[in-house]
Amino acid sequence: MASQLVTIKVIERLKARYGELYTEQNVAISGIHTHAGPGGYLQYVVYLITSLGFVRQSFDVLVDGIEKSIIQAHENLRPGSIFVNKGELLDASVNRSPSAYLNNPASERRKHKYDVDKEMTLLKFVDDQWGPVGSFNWFATHGTSMSRTNSLISGDNKGAAARFMEDWFEKNGIKSSDTNESGSDGLPRRVSNIIPNIHDDNNKLLELATSFRSSPGSPATQTMSVARRVRGALKQAEKPGFVSAFCQTNCGDVSPNVLGAFCSDTGLPCDFNHSTCGGKNELCYGRGPGYPDEFESTRIIGERQFRKAVDLFEKASEQLKGEVDYRHTYIDFSQLEVTLTKVGGGSEVVKTCPAAMGFAFAAGTTDGPGAFDFKQGDDQGNPFWRLVRDVLKTPDKKQVDCQHPKPILLDTGEMKQPYDWAVSSNGII
Repeated sequence: MASQLVTIKVIERLKARYGELYTEQNVAISGIHTHAGPGGYLQYVVYLITSLGFVRQSFDVLVDGIEKSIIQAHENLRPGSIFVNKGELLDASVNRSPSAYLNNPASERRKHKYDVDKEMTLLKFVDDQWGPVGSFNWFATHGTSMSRTNSLISGDNKGAAARFMEDWFEKNGIKSSDTNESGSDGLPRRVSNIIPNIHDDNNKLLELATSFRSSPGSPATQTMSVARRVRGALKQAEKPGFVSAFCQTNCGDVSPNVLGAFCSDTGLPCDFNHSTCGGKNELCYGRGPGYPDEFESTRIIGERQFRKAVDLFEKASEQLKGEVDYRHTYIDFSQLEVTLTKVGGGSEVVKTCPAAMGFAFAAGTTDGPGAFDFKQGDDQGNPFWRLVRDVLKTPDKKQVDCQHPKPILLDTGEMKQPYDWAVSSNGII
């Protein structure tokens, strides 16, 4: 997931290199939100608990990699076009808390076709000379095909999808630049067999071209075709590599474990309202399409996103016009005024308050259950855990009233030791 601290450091480096060309106003960093990546690179206590604090190595690697990718993109800026396409992908996501969704007013639920967003939006980038050079798409599904027992670094289903699409384009999507020249003799491409990597030594290609001779009586077009192929190979060596990004979007409570949630002890479906098994949340797990093989589930969900992206990519015809514009602001979500419509008519103005985690938060999700006796949907709390909470920070009446009916387990928005536990002001771009 994106880190404000990482973004700040990346922009500092970009300013040192490019001046005010890249700033907080026009740089947006999007993550795929995998649950199988190194931690310790965020700046708030809540997000550093599992990594036992800030991890300099994780932070530096991310900053270095993002900086290098932006530099590489900047140095390869070329004229081109952008196309957009949209479509539904129905078998790569489900709502992991359907009972919670049903608590929304019927009038609100009627506005939406499904209980999660199933639309994929794709941008296709086309170089004026080279043709397609990349695609970015946004689709909502969590990076939790790999289970909580996984100990490997993984891009999860979105990382798999990106790899699939880049490999697909490398194999099927590249149209050799020599196809724009007239004529074709159907000769085998001997260049790639003799010199596997055309980037290594272009002089070898030139030597190869001069070594080919037409056999007696053969048409001269064969030699011309060889030269044409060599010219095409030289051009191909300069072509930028195809980049595919499977970005994350509104993935809250959107799971790739599309078979549903089941109890690990009985194999029966989990309790619908609380995602428990015999009252315990630890036994309730979502199942991916490759169950019980999490690697297979990762592949399948990744492949489904990849295939939809290819379909949108190949059919993208709506070209974006005009200049690229941007907006950026910081919003303090703990101090927002919101106008609510009353049930009986009229309206009232209410105010948000600092963040707080409820008892239900500690129950986790069906993608990764919590521990102890917490359960989803808990709006009562527990006296014992309230005592534990008060050791850290006792919320005042104003905060309790504001968060009602959610009972506060951790008053994270007001906890400042050893530094802020949770974010209050977010950058919106």
